[in-house]
Amino acid sequence: MIRFVFTAMLFCQAQIYAQPGPQPPCGREAVPPYPGLDSSPTVKFWSETDFGRDWKPPACTDWAVAGFSTLITTVARFRYTSGAEGLLRHIGAASELAGMRYWSTTHKQWQTLIVDAYSLTGSPPGRRRGDFTTDELKAGNILYLEQIDNLSGAAIYQMRIAEVSADRLVFEVENVSTMRYFFLTLFHPGEMQSIYFLDRESDGVWRYYSIARTGRNASRLATGHPSSSINRAVAFYRALAGIPTDQEPPAAR
Repeated sequence: MIRFVFTAMLFCQAQIYAQPGPQPPCGREAVPPYPGLDSSPTVKFWSETDFGRDWKPPACTDWAVAGFSTLITTVARFRYTSGAEGLLRHIGAASELAGMRYWSTTHKQWQTLIVDAYSLTGSPPGRRRGDFTTDELKAGNILYLEQIDNLSGAAIYQMRIAEVSADRLVFEVENVSTMRYFFLTLFHPGEMQSIYFLDRESDGVWRYYSIARTGRNASRLATGHPSSSINRAVAFYRALAGIPTDQEPPAAR
């Protein structure tokens, strides 16, 4: 009987960890699946109990390190009539992130998430410059930008352009500077990562899939807040899709 119970426990644990994790649209069906065109984005806050602490990112993310402290997927369909070139121009416009708003679950109101944002001339320490041009957003290029947010202040990020075509855009963003809250370190370099997949479904309709994660060693001050993390993820989706970032209702109260 004891052997049976122990075996059953192992089987149940294996079944839990066998559940599929996030699957971006890389030759396979997306997980979570895309919602309807006029539906709100599907946002999932994943936990270690979904598939174990040693989750390995999908190969097409190019993320070599396993595991996470926070993991969020945002999946949506949206209307956009300016084509891939218009989206690419929007991606390169770092300055347009300034003023981005999100719903603060702590303060129960809309607040500014990104206080300021701008492109940099090169790898740190780069100088402030104008937005990136579409000619600079070529597959394989790595560009740098700086953002000042309402929690961790100024941080430098690198943006890697992975794919560019008329029907598909893929780019990745991660911090290259240490992010702090006053004197406390929240994230070491490379501990805040996000990757975005934009696929044209038809004329004027695009699919959006993003994965955002923080590393295992991230400060607990900045992790473990599902509603806040979801609202931040949706703010970035809305900004890219041309939706007012403070449009009611928020994704999570």
